[in-house]
Amino acid sequence: MIAGTEADTAYFSREAVEKAREPKELFWVEGATHIDLYEKDAYVPTAVAKLAGFFKEHLASD
Repeated sequence: MIAGTEADTAYFSREAVEKAREPKELFWVEGATHIDLYEKDAYVPTAVAKLAGFFKEHLASD
């Protein structure tokens, strides 16, 4: 799960990660709001890189 430190919805991410099974991780993007993670060039590459790495590690097939 990825959340911005300035997101009004960050508590949803915290609750979801607490309830999730492993593998799980909550990655914070400093200074970003929820919407920033979708559309601001300063934050999108960080979020995409984190997702890609997590998916590659945990969902890649052999």
